[in-house]
Amino acid sequence: MSSNRDPKGPLSQAAILRHAVLLVSGALMLVPFVWMISLSIKPPGEIFRTSFSFWPTQFYGVENYTTALTQAPLPRYMGNGLIVCAMILALQILVCAPCAYAFAKLRFPGRDLLFRLVLVGLLLPQQVLSLPLFILGYQLGVLNTYVALVFPYVVSPFGIFLFRQFFKTIPDDVVHAARLDGLSELTIVWKIMVPMALPAIVAFSIFSVVSHWNDLFWPLIAVRSESLMPPPLGVMVFRTVEFGNDYGPLMAAATLVVLPMILAFLAAQNWFVEGMTRGAVK
Repeated sequence: MSSNRDPKGPLSQAAILRHAVLLVSGALMLVPFVWMISLSIKPPGEIFRTSFSFWPTQFYGVENYTTALTQAPLPRYMGNGLIVCAMILALQILVCAPCAYAFAKLRFPGRDLLFRLVLVGLLLPQQVLSLPLFILGYQLGVLNTYVALVFPYVVSPFGIFLFRQFFKTIPDDVVHAARLDGLSELTIVWKIMVPMALPAIVAFSIFSVVSHWNDLFWPLIAVRSESLMPPPLGVMVFRTVEFGNDYGPLMAAATLVVLPMILAFLAAQNWFVEGMTRGAVK
């Protein structure tokens, strides 16, 4: 019995609707960035005009970006962010990979209970632990140092969860063959599991670096020295102390702070998508 209904019609309409929603959502998310870039190239007299235009009548980008780079230690702030993010990421991978391997491939008493505690850790907001972490940092004498910016994030519940999901997609036969060759469990982690999980590591690296590069709450508590301030805290000081309401240099500084994260994501987006999707299949 034939039918006159085109089976591809509803699917095509649904696809068009999905793409339209994605395009509108993407455009809305890009509006603040477009606004930021526009203000960073405008002179003070054009910033508060009632009518908006992306390109200014008088290009003032050179002056704003020069001010952002020279009259505030913005390169120092970005260097601090790079150091802190690199230290956090290296320690997180060092801790999370063996833990995730244990949850994915080893059997031991209390494994499921411990993994549930890891999932509970995913639900806890950072602000809940800020007071005990501050007291611990004070007792250890590490406040106002790089250590204070790093140690609260060494153990990442999200990293353990993501690596565990990815490790579970790796066949157990690979692990059994490595054990028959005489490799220890830690050797299996670093020489077999981690190289195979490179997409998951790249995906987690993007999450980790973006999160801690943009972190303002904990650095505002942990450090006071201007030489240790990461980019968000440095930009806040840049605005309130150095330039007041001069939003042109402020937006130029914000653009320079955001730019490395955008470039890093664009360079690693294929790895990011693969790492997230493969871990979700299991």
